[in-house]
Amino acid sequence: MSNQPYTKPLRILSILGTILVAGLLLTGCDNALMNPKGQVGLEERNLIITSTLLMLIVVIPVIIMTFWFAWRYRASNTKATYTPNWEHSTKIEIVLWTIPTIIIIALSFITWNSSHSLAPSKPIESTEKPIRIDVVALDWKWLFIYPEQGIATVNELAFPVDVPVEFHITSGTVMNSFFIPQLGSQIYAMGGMDNKLNLIANHHGVFPGISANYSGKGFSAMKFNAVVGSKDDFAAWVNKVKQSPTSLDLTAYKTLTTPTEAEKANEYEPTVYPVTYFASFKPNLFKDIMVSSRDGVDISKVNEKPAVQAEHGSTEHGSHADMEMSDSLSDMKMSSAH
Repeated sequence: MSNQPYTKPLRILSILGTILVAGLLLTGCDNALMNPKGQVGLEERNLIITSTLLMLIVVIPVIIMTFWFAWRYRASNTKATYTPNWEHSTKIEIVLWTIPTIIIIALSFITWNSSHSLAPSKPIESTEKPIRIDVVALDWKWLFIYPEQGIATVNELAFPVDVPVEFHITSGTVMNSFFIPQLGSQIYAMGGMDNKLNLIANHHGVFPGISANYSGKGFSAMKFNAVVGSKDDFAAWVNKVKQSPTSLDLTAYKTLTTPTEAEKANEYEPTVYPVTYFASFKPNLFKDIMVSSRDGVDISKVNEKPAVQAEHGSTEHGSHADMEMSDSLSDMKMSSAH
């Protein structure tokens, strides 16, 4: 009878623990990070699992011993050894310091290797030529520019399966974050900067993309789809975009940069901007956007800056020449880092 007050709370805790674990497992069934569809996402999932298992080597025994000590040394257990003057055990000290140290060393080794192998700017090894896509974060939508295909889209991008994609990411407004959870790394979009992200999709499908950084009341509606299919599917999609009667000139771009009334109407349930296709775009638009953000000038006045004499005697636009120099220095830094 004396044990009853203690066994009941333990049973309740056990039931609550089972419900919690089951709930976590069930909610994780549709977790995008745990269901990767690309090489980078797969390696990142494995990294998460490995790191978690290493840490659980300490966490699980601590949780078990917490409940065991509470039960073993309860007030009603007269068989438990009572040692009020105990203060030190060399064996316990060795265990308490050795195991965490080994785990930290293992995590450090894994972190060092993965930080280099999964660097966003590191090209993905493949026999296929990478596709370049320029990404611009706007309020509150994503603009995708395809320099090689000569098209642009809003809130939808497409590329072939098993073909590396080289994203060049910037922002035409405040800082944001570009993220396709099932394909891998997220990276920040910042005005005046060209941040590179290399990804690849190894499965067909439509993979949701999001904004992973708060950028105003409409940021939760900054959603897009990454459509992955065969090379023929991609060619057909490009042809469909080229059928659009709209061109992305400066007027169209300025319209995109201004939040619509629908986007501003409901602060708590912002409206997702509709998918839009542009059959062509203004030359050098991506660099003009970066120069506009960097220098704080209207994009229509970027090309009004005086020309400068280039190194080999040719004349270049001042802002674009500066941007090329910035890109070269960035590439040199990346080369020296590797």
